[in-house]
Amino acid sequence: MSAPTQHPAREGQTFQGTSRLSLYASFVKLPHTVFALPFALVGVTLASYRYPVTWRSVAWTVLAFTAARFAAMGFNRIVDREYDARNPRTKMREIPRGVLGVREAWVSVAVASMVFVLAARALNPLCFALAPIALAWVFFYSYTKRFTRFAHLVLGLGLSIAPVGGYLAVAGRWSPVWWMLCALALAVATWVGGFDILYALPDVDFDRSNALHSIPAAIGVQRAIVFARAMHVTTILMLIATGIGAGSMVIYFIGVAIAAAVLIYEHTLVKADDLSKLGAAFFTVNGVLSITFLLFVVAERLYAAAWMRAAMERGL
Repeated sequence: MSAPTQHPAREGQTFQGTSRLSLYASFVKLPHTVFALPFALVGVTLASYRYPVTWRSVAWTVLAFTAARFAAMGFNRIVDREYDARNPRTKMREIPRGVLGVREAWVSVAVASMVFVLAARALNPLCFALAPIALAWVFFYSYTKRFTRFAHLVLGLGLSIAPVGGYLAVAGRWSPVWWMLCALALAVATWVGGFDILYALPDVDFDRSNALHSIPAAIGVQRAIVFARAMHVTTILMLIATGIGAGSMVIYFIGVAIAAAVLIYEHTLVKADDLSKLGAAFFTVNGVLSITFLLFVVAERLYAAAWMRAAMERGL
């Protein structure tokens, strides 16, 4: 009696359905939207202290972010398809296993790019002018692993567009405290870059054998973990700086403290000699961080609005 055929396990956050919707959701890892979309809404919330926010602007912001992320992820899957086919961890992705054609993938990326540009145009002239630059940067990321170990930082800078874009979508201009948005962008860049370093740990041998560059492949697993920790320390420092620049109160900084605790917990899950909990560290923990931090930022905004109303009523 012959042994059953063994199929490689699919990556986490992959939908099991057979519909085209499930296929595309897996193709661009739709659940990973939970990482940076909340930070785009953090930018919207911070802008709301000075500028009016409408449901229309929020809807266009969410659509713009989602479309840009779809385009970036789809582009990455297309240009990396040969490497994905050789890597045991990624060989079950949609293009390598033949359930999504390259031409169809290109069409989806083109459509998503157009939706992003149109959504940016609907927001304001500044977002429209910056949209091609944002797309160019996130597309450029897909090639960086071929020539630099710092591709993780390029990815982080790409996702750092989210909170800046959220702020600009509402304000249509840079923040009055010019370094506040810089600090927020750097917080997201180091957060994403740090957990992307952790995500790359299982691929050290594959990257080295295929002339691909990453920080773990360059300096080893243990030192890469230390590097990621240093980046996440920077994340918390930059979130504190953002709060100072925005004139935030205690609720915001409680959110920062919880974010710090979540990152500490994440690093307890990842050890040089045990990467078995990396999936939880990558997806679950970082998803909890971004959503929880957004909730605290929104809670402070609502508290500030209630406080202002009460002060006005007392003045009357």
